Amino acid sequence: MLRALRLQTFLLLVALVASELILRIFQPDYLEMPTSEFALQFRPDPELGWLGDRAPVHNSLGLRDIELETTSKPAILFLGDSMVWGIGVERRERFTDLLRPRLPDFMLVNAGISGYGTDQEYLLLRKLWDRIRPDVVMLVVCVQNDRNDNSANLRYEAYKPYFEIAPDGRGAFRGQPVPLSRQVYFKHNWLAENFWLVRFAISAYVELRHPRVRVPDPTERLLEMVQDFVRDHGATFLVGLTIHDAKLEAFLRRRNIPFSVFQGAGVIADLGGVKDTLHWSPQGHASVADRTLQLLTDTGVLTLPERRPRSSALQ
Repeated sequence: MLRALRLQTFLLLVALVASELILRIFQPDYLEMPTSEFALQFRPDPELGWLGDRAPVHNSLGLRDIELETTSKPAILFLGDSMVWGIGVERRERFTDLLRPRLPDFMLVNAGISGYGTDQEYLLLRKLWDRIRPDVVMLVVCVQNDRNDNSANLRYEAYKPYFEIAPDGRGAFRGQPVPLSRQVYFKHNWLAENFWLVRFAISAYVELRHPRVRVPDPTERLLEMVQDFVRDHGATFLVGLTIHDAKLEAFLRRRNIPFSVFQGAGVIADLGGVKDTLHWSPQGHASVADRTLQLLTDTGVLTLPERRPRSSALQ
């Protein structure tokens, strides 16, 4: 029995070493250590999925923006994904930062988070409301991928909450608290950093423990929820669409939601050696700033009066 046990142990070790060598030779992308800007600049959040790390990139709220000020100026909150966060451009080049000197009588808050869907943006809005108490909320919808983002519990190898509509028409958020992704385990485990076989085992565990989920697209319902929440709190709701979308535009008109379309705003030709036809270039952000300013002017929100300082909201 001892000889058999030693033999089985030896064979197991040989199999493990062989598996490690095979994985090292072929190096499957699925098991690579996370090195992307997205993976390195965001931390897990049990409610939202992920949020920005603190300084130097993000402020104390996890937003890529300046710290909030104590002021009586009306506040405009911008929500969105990497388009608003500003992938590929410096912070000062983003449309919100370009608008800041043009709107000195307003406090502008950029709450764009890379990879977010409308579901996460709605939850972030609720999370930030008492800290900012905005007078205007503008949600930028990335037409190219938001519907896909809203229909899944996993995006960019990170888990996220998702909104599921029941057969009776009611809906609810699922997937909270949000589980840790396998890449988070990779980053914080010495064995995973050094052994491909450990990453394989972690990946198998995470995939089995938290299966991938797809649900029917809830985008329009989520936009209704954002509008109702903003309206019930006495603020103005606006929408920006990255490109034209007949279905969404018809929906926004039915709901009397003012919107602007940023079709034709310049995009980055190359992002880290990868062709990028999605994210706005500095010139694109300048165009978006102009169109956003026009929307704010057309809707009359630039005539909002000052109010009592929101110092208590910043405690």
